Amino acid sequence: MTKGQIKGRIEKLKKEINHHRYLYHVLDRQEISDAALDSLKHELLELEQKFPELITPDSPTQRVGGKPLDKFEKVKHIVPQWSFNDAFSEKEIRDFDDRMKRELDVLKVDYVCELKIDGFHVVLTYKNGILEKGATRGDGKVGEDVTQNLKTIESIPLRLKEKVDLVAEGEVYMKKSTFEKLNEERRMMMEELFANPRNAAAGAIRQLDSKIVAKRKLDVFVYEFSWPEENIPESQVEELERLMKLGFKVNKKFKHCRNIDEVIGFWQQWNNKKDKEDYWVDGIVVKVNLRESQKKLGYTGKAPRFAIAFKWPGEQATTILEDIVVQIGRTGKITPVAALKPVKIGGTTVTRATLHNADEIERLGVKIGDTVIVEKAGDVIPRVVKVFQRLRPKDAKKFYFPQNCPVCGSKIKNPKGEVANYCFGGNCAARLKNKIHYFVSKKAFNIDGLGPKIIDQLMDKGLVFEASDLFIIKEGDLKLLERFAEKSSVNLIEAIEKSKTITFSRFLIALGIKYIGEETASLLSNKIRDSKFEICGISDVINFFQRLSQEDFENIKGIGPKVAESIKNWFSLPKNVEFLKKLEKNGIVLKEEKEESRMQERKDLEGKIFIFTGELSAMSREKAKEKIKNMGGKVSGSISRNTDFLVVGKKPGSKLKKAEKLRVKTINEESFLKIIKSAS
Repeated sequence: MTKGQIKGRIEKLKKEINHHRYLYHVLDRQEISDAALDSLKHELLELEQKFPELITPDSPTQRVGGKPLDKFEKVKHIVPQWSFNDAFSEKEIRDFDDRMKRELDVLKVDYVCELKIDGFHVVLTYKNGILEKGATRGDGKVGEDVTQNLKTIESIPLRLKEKVDLVAEGEVYMKKSTFEKLNEERRMMMEELFANPRNAAAGAIRQLDSKIVAKRKLDVFVYEFSWPEENIPESQVEELERLMKLGFKVNKKFKHCRNIDEVIGFWQQWNNKKDKEDYWVDGIVVKVNLRESQKKLGYTGKAPRFAIAFKWPGEQATTILEDIVVQIGRTGKITPVAALKPVKIGGTTVTRATLHNADEIERLGVKIGDTVIVEKAGDVIPRVVKVFQRLRPKDAKKFYFPQNCPVCGSKIKNPKGEVANYCFGGNCAARLKNKIHYFVSKKAFNIDGLGPKIIDQLMDKGLVFEASDLFIIKEGDLKLLERFAEKSSVNLIEAIEKSKTITFSRFLIALGIKYIGEETASLLSNKIRDSKFEICGISDVINFFQRLSQEDFENIKGIGPKVAESIKNWFSLPKNVEFLKKLEKNGIVLKEEKEESRMQERKDLEGKIFIFTGELSAMSREKAKEKIKNMGGKVSGSISRNTDFLVVGKKPGSKLKKAEKLRVKTINEESFLKIIKSAS
């Protein structure tokens, strides 16, 4: 082919690929298989690699950029970015309607109601129909350039259907199903779970490496045509229709309401339907329909007067944020935590809520002494979602993120490409304590009676510095601890002695190697068994892991490059090898995994998803979860339409109401035990 013919072929391929992208990611339709589409993309990539001068910014191959960025550049918005004022009741929304009618001097106002997606606001700038820039909201005037990351989202068009200049706004979100899968993967890798889909989406957009963003499979709904003013349609309904015609993905579940009663009806209707959607909806946005009326009403300092977020009363409450403290995890991750005036939410008393990281504190604009809204949803850690700035006391204090670890004094660092801050102090007491807490947990050595308080006392008394020291503790040592009875001492020493014999997979989990959870530990255990390598002691484990290359680990099905690198690095560090030798010296013995007819049992609960709420009496929740997993089932933390059973114990929480709404089958503990018994 001539260069001209190749250029023509490239243009046709781009057009065809974009057509199928639009069908699949915007219209939820599919005309060809994924394999066929991949084949078209592969041909385009090969042609562009041979002729790089023919690559254009709107090419589908440019959705994942090259090398990671060093930082995000600042972007000044063409149009100021606003947030919405909130209404939580019929009275408040009727007050809003009265205000609109009064200020417009009319008897009736018509509105457009749109679902309020709980996601991350982005601003998209197009020049001549080509995506030029994508930015975050920032402070409303200046955001950050995240174009490279937004290009990875297939539902964002790189080229519009018309050659126009415009600024559009939308909400990037993560589907519930994607979120649950992502958290399940993080759970297996022993990484901190994301609190909710919004934080997962926001965290992804803040990544400096677009390849990481692409793996998060984000989506978008566009809802605003904000520039140029002269091209904005005359009504909100027409604006949404115009965005769709240009090729944007618009949430079609909006409604044109003739009066405020219809608005309230839409709000009530979606309060019952919202959980059935595969994205989080935290209310509806109510906008005056006519553009002329919107312009007349204008804006306050931070919000449009013509629109309001009409939210549903959920598991939220207001309270006083009395302090902000930081917690140091076993990996050294620093998490700011709000210390709250105790408040009841969903039947439980909440005294603490996560603030996630320094960026979240900045986004909320929270200060010590503020009145805040705290939200609790299912098993998710309570979080601060809003600050009442008009209620702020004069003596409210700004929180300054510490430069040094408050426990060991080491410099706090923010690793490249991560939002979180870390303490890397090797002898940090907080990190060491949390490592030992994890070492003795139920998934690992499972030492009965050895909880965090006792471990902390043992470390404070100088009896334990690292986990291996636990196995040489004597009864007499325990007498030094506060309120520790003789019988308790005997029982704890017996439990420690009993725990010295442990399965290989539990042993691996206990070591706290980054990314190694139950699933990966099982894969490594199978690798040893299949290799016929005889493991007689911990020294054999060291030899086995040190003789394997990173590539050998990557060749194990289910283990990727990051996990392989983490394993190889851990076993190559002399301090870790010394720790393993000390464990062996102190009496740790490895035993073979018992299959216990697991393969036969798997047929009964294979693929079934269980969720627990309330207290169990016959066994611990951890034991119940273990039984389900051993029989091929799965245990989740949040309810969805895919849940098979909600097991209801004593004092159930909010999951029960949600299960009833979604028509998920609920069973009591007795029925659960019968299922387990019949499956066995």
